[in-house]
Amino acid sequence: MTATEESVPSGSDWAALYTGSARDAHRRTLLELARADDRIFCVDSDTGGFEDGFAAELPAQYANVGIAEANLFGMSAGLAASGLIPFAHTMSTFATTRACEQLKLDVAGNNLPVKVVATHGGLSAGHYGPSHHALQDLAIVRTLPHLTVLVPADAGETALAVRAAAHHPGPVYIRLGRNATPRVYQEPYDFTIGASVQLADGDDLLVVATGALPVHYALTARDVLAERGVSARVVNMHTIKPLDRAPLLRAARETAGIVTVEDHLVVGGLGGAVSEVVTSEHPCRVRRVGVEDRYLDTVGDERDLLEDGGVTVDRVVTEALTLLKSTRTDAYSARPDAYEPRTDHHNTRRR
Repeated sequence: MTATEESVPSGSDWAALYTGSARDAHRRTLLELARADDRIFCVDSDTGGFEDGFAAELPAQYANVGIAEANLFGMSAGLAASGLIPFAHTMSTFATTRACEQLKLDVAGNNLPVKVVATHGGLSAGHYGPSHHALQDLAIVRTLPHLTVLVPADAGETALAVRAAAHHPGPVYIRLGRNATPRVYQEPYDFTIGASVQLADGDDLLVVATGALPVHYALTARDVLAERGVSARVVNMHTIKPLDRAPLLRAARETAGIVTVEDHLVVGGLGGAVSEVVTSEHPCRVRRVGVEDRYLDTVGDERDLLEDGGVTVDRVVTEALTLLKSTRTDAYSARPDAYEPRTDHHNTRRR
């Protein structure tokens, strides 16, 4: 049996298996795939979590290179060139800043089917301090040739993304968080690389998000906006590269504009990618909710650090209402008493 023939659980089995963290869902899925296909190889960099599971059951398909990310990618590239399907594991910041040269040359440059599983994305490793923040990684990886970039929204979608990556012919970067996050999907769906998922319909504007907490914030902000008489469309952009242009251009034609939400610097990530599309093909207003262009030198929980950096539900609501007000759309001007945008969304920062 090959990786593509692995069945996906459904119904109550899905709910039971894919709760909690994306990391756990990935480990479980990778082991299932490797049992069915001996080409799948787990390459670890002392990230922990594979020794008692994958390594114990399939030692011939496992190697731990230690905390040596450049070697991790060099070895993985060699395995891929020999016909294997290596999954290389490290933290997001180390994959893209410490070992960027090897990722660029050995993996992406040679278009080899290495699947980089980069955990602790964004501020999810905030308790380790700034050295473990990964706020530039999407800006880096979406510029590398051949590299597909996936950012699942919850544990269940992670399982689907890993399966899709396993039989994708080229290199893939899968960005995961660290801890358990709210469930977005109640059951599996037909996950397709490069095809975003509309989670909610709306006529006034589009809120497009990537990653677990940003998607959760986008959905929560939609509920708040609905209470104010604003109808927001929500899209989960689980693939950053190749970017799904269709829902963006549709929103540019049909709505007042787009608000982007991400656990990444406001420069170079999802907001930048969306702006590039609409600027070149169908200009519309884009308001970007991301971490401010500054150095976060604090230690803390992911949600606290996101708030410190300017990524909150209130901020999404504020940007949406600012967008509607600035465009003077009929949908907004017909409601002169609509909720005014907040200007104090940084007042509750936690230090």
